[in-house]
Amino acid sequence: MGKKRIITESGQDNATSTAAKSATSSKKKLVNGVVHIEATYNNTKLLLTDPAGNAMLWSSSGSLGFKGAKKGTPFAAGKVAELLADKAQPLGLKEIDVVLRGVGAGREAAVRALSGKGLVINKLTDRTPVPFNGPKARKPRRV
Repeated sequence: MGKKRIITESGQDNATSTAAKSATSSKKKLVNGVVHIEATYNNTKLLLTDPAGNAMLWSSSGSLGFKGAKKGTPFAAGKVAELLADKAQPLGLKEIDVVLRGVGAGREAAVRALSGKGLVINKLTDRTPVPFNGPKARKPRRV
């Protein structure tokens, strides 16, 4: 069926102008948020949630176009964090809590990029999973 196009006297149709406005403006405003950073050896992923834990935005170095070993670099992590901060500007995000997970090279670079974009970091938490006992040891070698 499609949308009905109503052409006003100015010559602009209202169907396309309202669609463009709704795409740029966000329905939900978010002043405080939580940024989850997962920095592995091979990739860096960022997820922005509201304080309740509902996902709002995400990005990763693979989705930015980095391939192979370049995905795990600090440069790629910084670019991902800058992109996420730019996406969060229309939401009105000012203050964030950062949750770090993983031991990759992009941990610190992502945090620096977020603070460099003007976001205030209230809390920095490290939730890297650590095994209690680790894997089973090898059996002794018989000679």
